[in-house]
Amino acid sequence: MGRYVLRRLAQAIGVLWAAYTIVFVVLNLLPGDPVSAMAGAGADSGTIDPAVIARIKHQYGFDRPLLVQYGEYLGRAVRGDLGTSISTGRPVTSVLGQALPQTLELTGAALLLAVVFGGGVALLATYTSWRWLRQLLLSLPALGVSVPTFWVGLMLVEVFSFKARIFPAFGNDGLRGLVLPAVTLAIPTGAVIAQVLAKSLLSALSEPYVETARAKGAGRVRIHLRHALRNASLPALTVIGVWTAQLVANSVVVETVFARNGLGRVTQSAVTVQDLPLVQGVVIFGSLVFVGANLLVDLAYPLLDPRIVVASARQVRFA
Repeated sequence: MGRYVLRRLAQAIGVLWAAYTIVFVVLNLLPGDPVSAMAGAGADSGTIDPAVIARIKHQYGFDRPLLVQYGEYLGRAVRGDLGTSISTGRPVTSVLGQALPQTLELTGAALLLAVVFGGGVALLATYTSWRWLRQLLLSLPALGVSVPTFWVGLMLVEVFSFKARIFPAFGNDGLRGLVLPAVTLAIPTGAVIAQVLAKSLLSALSEPYVETARAKGAGRVRIHLRHALRNASLPALTVIGVWTAQLVANSVVVETVFARNGLGRVTQSAVTVQDLPLVQGVVIFGSLVFVGANLLVDLAYPLLDPRIVVASARQVRFA
C-alpha cells in the first residue's frame, strides 16, 4: 500500500509540473502585450510612453529571457508564491483566496447534488421492474449531457426567478442564491455519473456472483446495494474525480450567468485585461483540484477493491 501511495504522489507531482510548464509556454505565445494593455488599454500605442512600458516590464520581470522567467516563477510557485497580479497589483494568491470560498461553496453543492441525483437515477433505473420507467430514467442522462450549461442557467432564471420568483436571479444571496447555480452546474456532472453507474450496475447484475447471492436467498435490495453497487462504483468514482475539476472549469460560465463573485469573475477579468500571472494562477489552481481529486480517488480504489493494490505490486515486480 505504501508503494502504491508513493507512485500516485509521484504521478501527481509530474502532472502539476507539466500543467505549469504548458500554461507558461501557451500564455507567453499568445498575441498581445499585457504590459501595454495595463499601461493604456484601448489607447493608441503611440501615446504610451515607452519608458513607462519598460519600467513596468522590468517591475514584473517581463524583460528577462523566457527561460529565466520560467525558472524564477517555477521556484516561487513551489514555495506557494504565484506572483503579482498586473491588473490589481495584489499577490495572485490573495486574489484567488478572496474569490475561492464562493467557488468552493458552489462546486461543493453542485458535486453533492450531482452524486445524489446521478446515483439515484442510476439505482432506480436499474432496480425498477417497470420497463417504461427504466427507459425514461435511462434517457435522462443523455439529455442532461447534451444541453449547454449556459442555456440551462438562463432557463432556470427565467422560470424560477422571473416568473415564479422563488430564487434570486443574480448575486451571492445566501443559500437561496446558491440553489439555481448549483443545479445548473450539477446537471451535466450528474448526467455523466448516472450514465456510467447505470451501465456498470447492469453489467454487475449479470455477473455469476449475483446469481449465487440470489440462490442463497438474498433480497433484491441487498443484492443491488451490497453486492452490485460496490463493484459497479469504481467507474463512477473515476468519473467523479475527473468531473470535480470540470466543475471548477464550468463554474466560470455559471458564475458569469448568475453574476456571482468567485473564480469565474476573476478569470473573466484576468483574460479581458491579459493579466498573465492571474490567469496562470487560476489554471494552476484548477490543476491542483484535478490532481487532488484524482489522487483521492486513486487512494479510495483499494478500499473498494483490494485487488488493485495487488495488481499494482505485481506490475512493479515484473517491470
